[in-house]
Amino acid sequence: MQPCVLLKISGRVQGVYYRHSTKLKAQELSLSGWVRNLADGSVEALVAGSEPDIELLIAWCKVGPPSAAVDNVEVKWLEQGHLSSGLRPEDEVNFSGKFEIR
Repeated sequence: MQPCVLLKISGRVQGVYYRHSTKLKAQELSLSGWVRNLADGSVEALVAGSEPDIELLIAWCKVGPPSAAVDNVEVKWLEQGHLSSGLRPEDEVNFSGKFEIR
């Protein structure tokens, strides 16, 4: 079973290509999952893959693309198949190696 992490990134992260840049970085690292904007102005990502690659993405998320200003990255490690973090069933990751913007 692969590791899975839920990230919540706050700061100036909407309208600065944060989601698209996150998708490109996740694909570069061969990670699965999705990234989306939240109504409170933050960005949320659900990511699965190897732990070292997830750690690289987390480090990248703390900086983001050049136009972003990241204040905080909340990290919550989850067990794949047990996403009891309040996510809806449609929020679960398709663990096929695909990373999408939602």
